[in-house]
Amino acid sequence: MVFMGGCWLWLLMRWQRDRINVSQKICGESPWFLLQLGCLVPINVTGNLVVRLHYVCAHIWTWGNNGYILVTANGGMNQQRVAICNAVVLARLLNATLVVPKFMYSSVWRDVSQFSDIYQEEHFINYLTPDIRMVKELPNRLQSLDLEAIGSVVTDVDIPKESKPSFYLKNILPILLRNGVVHLLGFGNRLAFDPIPFQLQRLRCRCNFHALQFAPKIQETGALLLRRLLKHEGHSGPLDHYLVGPYADSIMKEKRGQSAKASRYLAIHLRFEIDMVAHSLCEFGGGEEERQELEKYREIHFPALAHLKKTTKLPSPAEIRSEGLCPLTPEEAVLMLAALGFNRKTHVFVAGAQIYGGTRRLGALNSLYPYLVTKENLLSATELEPFKNFSSQLAALDFIGCTAANAFAMTDSGSQLSSLVSGYRIYYGGGKMPTIRPNKRRLAAIFVKNSTIEWKVFEQRVRKAVRQTKHIQSRPKGRSVYRYPRCKECMCPTD
Repeated sequence: MVFMGGCWLWLLMRWQRDRINVSQKICGESPWFLLQLGCLVPINVTGNLVVRLHYVCAHIWTWGNNGYILVTANGGMNQQRVAICNAVVLARLLNATLVVPKFMYSSVWRDVSQFSDIYQEEHFINYLTPDIRMVKELPNRLQSLDLEAIGSVVTDVDIPKESKPSFYLKNILPILLRNGVVHLLGFGNRLAFDPIPFQLQRLRCRCNFHALQFAPKIQETGALLLRRLLKHEGHSGPLDHYLVGPYADSIMKEKRGQSAKASRYLAIHLRFEIDMVAHSLCEFGGGEEERQELEKYREIHFPALAHLKKTTKLPSPAEIRSEGLCPLTPEEAVLMLAALGFNRKTHVFVAGAQIYGGTRRLGALNSLYPYLVTKENLLSATELEPFKNFSSQLAALDFIGCTAANAFAMTDSGSQLSSLVSGYRIYYGGGKMPTIRPNKRRLAAIFVKNSTIEWKVFEQRVRKAVRQTKHIQSRPKGRSVYRYPRCKECMCPTD
């Protein structure tokens, strides 16, 4: 056994002559992540000598050999973020080259933003270079193909929700090998969290918490938002750098110039936009006018749900509410916060798009919390102008405002923004970034009786309901690593 130029060579020889000239092995040592297919081993043999060369190759692999994966992610900014990370993992699983994901236009979100409008594309590609091969566009030879005609278009209808890796190996890999390309159209939450190999799960975390950094335009405006939210603070927030990158320095400069008393702020995500309200099939006190408005919205944006409602006997709105499946209204959110001890002096940042019911619905919040603000209050019309009609980019500003908060309260634990924000706060917060995650089923039972019980009793019951919400120390099996990153694939214990 001899070691030559970085590769182990095993020479198994059958001698018939006593002369051999084997040329110098030419094999440069490469970083493990490049995983080249092999090393060139030129051999000169004289006489009748037969030379068989063996060298270590169990670690050798070439990324992207099986074809190209195109991904068009659906949903809003937060759903698309999950889809991106799932696509990265699929590229690794299928040994395919990933084309930088594109975003599908949605009649709900009405945003034409693409990847580079929201995230730093070059950083994304460079950071993941050790893990997958990525390109910005398909090669010319594949761009002219009719992907639908050759059977390379796979929609989200074709892929069951949270499919296991075996599904993709069985159904998607053959398309890749046959056509050299596959287009996952409307891709989203279509990859299971378990069972997943350790390295693939870790890759999800690398993508979500490290590779996806907001574009400079969003970081700069996000820093401005934090500067105004934290104008009375005397120190930088622990997550500022991870959220707004180099613009975090501008927050510190302004803070050092402030002499006012330090304050803190609570962020709350009111997931009470019309799409959420309509999809829930709940009622919110608006009578027949509300029912007709939401039914029309469902017919346009959720036709399958509207058809199901007309043809199938579904649980009544009251039954849905009793199960805790209705989003909290702004009025209910106010009651919860007040019962938890957040008084009128609390600075509150409200995240969300257009709240269903508008200023009428927000009246209760404003009356109890006079220091309530939104990104629209904190940023001028001129500062918001570059984001006008770009709901996903505006959602990124909400993400920054919520994640950096001293405390974060969600009103719908199923919300993707709330899920990603709480996970980010766990990952980078060092255990010092509290998140209020209410059990809506317990709260629903309390709210039903809130007009017949004294405030002290109501307060005690709400606090008990929140305390009884399960505090999860590590990721439960099958649950999202984006929401519960405290697992061996993402975070290492300090002891």
